[in-house]
Amino acid sequence: NPIRPNDDTPSTIEHVVYIVKESRSYDQVLGDIGKGASEPSLATFGAKVTPNQHKLARDFVLLDNFYASGDTDADGLNWSDAAIASDYVQKMWPNSQAGRRRAFDYEGGEPAALPPAGYLWTNAVARGIALRNYGNFVVNGPRGGSGGAEVAHVRESTLEPLTNKNYRGFDLEYPDTSRAGAFLADLKLFEETNNMPKLILMRLPNDQTYGNISGKLSPHSMVADNDYALGQIIEGISHSKFWKSTAIFVVEDNASGGPDHIDSHRAPAFVISPYVRRGATDSTFYNTASVLRTI
Repeated sequence: NPIRPNDDTPSTIEHVVYIVKESRSYDQVLGDIGKGASEPSLATFGAKVTPNQHKLARDFVLLDNFYASGDTDADGLNWSDAAIASDYVQKMWPNSQAGRRRAFDYEGGEPAALPPAGYLWTNAVARGIALRNYGNFVVNGPRGGSGGAEVAHVRESTLEPLTNKNYRGFDLEYPDTSRAGAFLADLKLFEETNNMPKLILMRLPNDQTYGNISGKLSPHSMVADNDYALGQIIEGISHSKFWKSTAIFVVEDNASGGPDHIDSHRAPAFVISPYVRRGATDSTFYNTASVLRTI
């Protein structure tokens, strides 16, 4: 068993990659997969748009009873990063969602928003676990900045020296495939030095889409870009020397962007590793906190 919670025997899993995407529901993406609790009539972004996610769910494990703990981006990102959203976040995000306040201060902008026991990365750093951050708590600079830098600064001092500044944060005008390219450049260096951080944290946000706003890329185009980028990242890791000791977890921060025939929180989630049961369907109830607990 690669996960040994009750003794000090080292796990065969030495590296964890944790990818957080944005706002899609289970049926909206995987409703047409043809197995599990899936409703094809709701598959807005089915296999023609998200072939990589469908292949991952078929080849590894289909989780058809996974629920995003958050209701929207503000609390969803906190649940995804800390397995909890603070009292401030829970009370204030409805005002932001309704457009009554413009401040989006739920990611390092307001001390009251901080989770009581810290984020996944603050706990990892406190325990001496090497990590690399891609897109969390960053403030973007001009696109194509000096030396390829996309990030002006990071909102949390813990993450500042651990962040790839060439990996742009939330910006729907910027392709996820470009974000994947920044990560894959790092992966090449990890292979050359035979040293990949134990924990990799990554946001891959463009499946949130612009909806039907005139003059913007269509939702299908943006979700397809997101799916392609995820496929590039998984392909790179699975063909690297670190694959045999790696587990990859992919979640949505919330499922508010689409319909589901079971529950508005049900979302696609993926666990990808040499240690995952292949071709399985697991209908066990899991949620965002379950993933962080496993990590």
